[in-house]
Amino acid sequence: MRICHLSWEFPPVVYGGLGRHVHAVAAQQARDGHDVTVISHVGMTVDDATAEEVDELVEGVRVIRVARDAPFVPFDAETLMGWVSGLESAMTRRALHLDRTWKPDVLHAHDWLTARAAATVTEEIGVPWVHTIHATEAGRHQGWLPNGLSRTIHSVEQWSVDHADRILVCSRHMKWEVERLFGLSDVAVIPNGIASPPALVDMNAAAPITTRQGRPLIVHTGRLEWEKGAHTVIEAMPFIHHAFPDVHLVVAGRGSQQEALKELAHDKNVASQVDFTGWLADAPLRALVRDADVAVVPSIYEPFGMVALEAAVLGTPVVASRAGGLAEFLDNDRHGWSFDAGNARELANAVISCVNDAQESRARADRAQSRVLAEHGWASITERIVSEYRATQANALTWGSGARQAVGAWVDDVEINGNLLFDVQ
Repeated sequence: MRICHLSWEFPPVVYGGLGRHVHAVAAQQARDGHDVTVISHVGMTVDDATAEEVDELVEGVRVIRVARDAPFVPFDAETLMGWVSGLESAMTRRALHLDRTWKPDVLHAHDWLTARAAATVTEEIGVPWVHTIHATEAGRHQGWLPNGLSRTIHSVEQWSVDHADRILVCSRHMKWEVERLFGLSDVAVIPNGIASPPALVDMNAAAPITTRQGRPLIVHTGRLEWEKGAHTVIEAMPFIHHAFPDVHLVVAGRGSQQEALKELAHDKNVASQVDFTGWLADAPLRALVRDADVAVVPSIYEPFGMVALEAAVLGTPVVASRAGGLAEFLDNDRHGWSFDAGNARELANAVISCVNDAQESRARADRAQSRVLAEHGWASITERIVSEYRATQANALTWGSGARQAVGAWVDDVEINGNLLFDVQ
């Protein structure tokens, strides 16, 4: 099968789980014998105005990295829609150019930033459009749309699900969220996958930071944004430090909240127990998680929770919030310890219980590792995705039989009152 992915992230351009997901899916599809092309962005560290297109083979996948049209539009809140428009314009032109010599059997677009490009390409060349929603704007804000940009993004997401031929999500929680937000009733749930430990990390690799004489070592990895909940870990540290005076917390990642988190650590008088590493490459990051006593995943909003799976497959005990897909993975604490999102005291108690009961900690970590290896291998996950492609192909033979409508214009800002996910006004 000829498969074309549209994604604004693809390694080394990675800002979250989306880029890693697309990379893993595309590479596995290539290993399975499919002809795979990914169209992505050249990256934030490159000047779009002077950048040249990159066309290369990565793990059997043809990866085309395009520079944006309208390259001088900056990436910030005021101009985000212009930035996205420039990226989609470049993606669209490049995808249509592919059709002169190589026509995909299916177009797989990822999140709202590629929606308009996907709609234009599929309309032009007549192939089905499968769309994965990795997160929603309303979900990130606990059901609210706090400003004009959020309302506009939500409207684009609505437009995307109305036009795509098939919608995929990564968890039962995301199915509930997407169906509630957008009025859908037929959303396919395909969880994220994970590599086995030998493929995930060099087990002999050294972690970038060692404990300063001692234990326990707690790690938090991921983007330093509010919805990822790193502030809850910092707020929990005084309680954990009281139980374990030699505790050491490592926060690995980057994001807009980094400086605020450092200030919070000072305010809580735990700065000497906390290290901020910034961004780490995959090998040292995963070596750090491997060596930790506890991996904390404190997300306020979490469609799936890839970092929890990565910790589990490395054999590290997981303490995670019950947000979204994380609750499904934890399965009533059979595979780790859980706490209510944002509750620092409950997080601290979970970490203390995990560290104090080594036998139970090991049992839960072993169950988690076994489950991940059995249920989340990329080969089986990708097979399920390809099955959705084939079913969508069959359904799309009669034009208009699916959800797609005629391609329309960009959706303008919408007026929405109240909470879209919860019955709160």
